[in-house]
Amino acid sequence: MKEFFRRNKKSFAPVQREGESQIPDNLWAKCPACRELIYQKQLTDSLKVCPKCSHHLRLVPHEWLGLLDHGSFVEHDADLWPADPLGFVSPKEAYADKLRLTQEKLGQADAVISGLGTIDGRRLALAICDFSFIGGSMGSVYGEKMTRAAERAAELELPLLTINGSGGARMQEGVISLMQMAKISMALTRLAAVQQPHIALLVDPCFGGVLASYPSVADIIIAEPGANIGFAGSRVVSQTIGGKMPAKHQTAEYMFEHGFVDMVTPRADLRATLSRLLTLYGAQTNAGLPRLDARLIEQEVRAGG
Repeated sequence: MKEFFRRNKKSFAPVQREGESQIPDNLWAKCPACRELIYQKQLTDSLKVCPKCSHHLRLVPHEWLGLLDHGSFVEHDADLWPADPLGFVSPKEAYADKLRLTQEKLGQADAVISGLGTIDGRRLALAICDFSFIGGSMGSVYGEKMTRAAERAAELELPLLTINGSGGARMQEGVISLMQMAKISMALTRLAAVQQPHIALLVDPCFGGVLASYPSVADIIIAEPGANIGFAGSRVVSQTIGGKMPAKHQTAEYMFEHGFVDMVTPRADLRATLSRLLTLYGAQTNAGLPRLDARLIEQEVRAGG
């Protein structure tokens, strides 16, 4: 039984917020996929991967920071706060009120947390999207933080890791949200100019204008098992084409089979995979060589060479 609960050394431990209780409010959680009850400690030890069906439950940004070396993360641009340029009001509530309530509930200004850190001593820039903040929707602050993360990585000549889980553009900010697609993509050209990679991790779900912009042009695209990935929802696609789509056509595995994703990596293997990628890219950059093709990098990672 001790071996069952022992954490894989190649894995990572989700970081807890300062002052956060070590004892969960609820001792049991229900897996949204298989509907089985899971002991909270067992779920935490498995990095929120269901031990019964391997479904990857969502992590929030401070948990994703466990990918980094302990204590290495330094946050940037935490002072950026979203505005309400349109004075948007829906039949249910005003956008300004929704922002305020979400900020108070989650204790953060917007959907993205960004900064610098290390993995096995190798420095990188990092930007993490939080789906629990209005569906991880991309507004002005989201776009500005991603853009600054790319520009900071270019300036310091560091790799950029983005962790992306989003429903798409934030409609409450109108065209300002849509312009972020081009804005972030343009910033990434500066990163390419200094021969540093952008590694995009797609987590469940990743849709809309977010998927259609910067993650899709990353040097390496990694997805978690079972993640739902697409531009429009399955029902919308079926209605548009007037027919049914293949089963599981918007899953990470389907995207991998059809060449959109470079690798599907279980959460327990992510840290080791990222460490290997950073090592390979760092070695060729130091040698002054052109950047390797994503497929060659993938082969090296899988071979452990």
